[in-house]
Amino acid sequence: MNQIFTVTGMTCGHCEKAVTRALLQADPQAQVQIDRAQNRVEVASDKPRAALAEAIAEEGYTVAAA
Repeated sequence: MNQIFTVTGMTCGHCEKAVTRALLQADPQAQVQIDRAQNRVEVASDKPRAALAEAIAEEGYTVAAA
């Protein structure tokens, strides 16, 4: 299931890698696509949306409410 998050605070490639790593720790099977310019993170995962959002937030980024 594709889930789209609006994530603010990503300013560089390292930020993208941190968010990707966090999501893959939450779901190793996830497919992650990030468009930093649009603050958009798209995740193909069967994990609950809240769990994925929490993984992003734990890295220090803000996830906008859906």
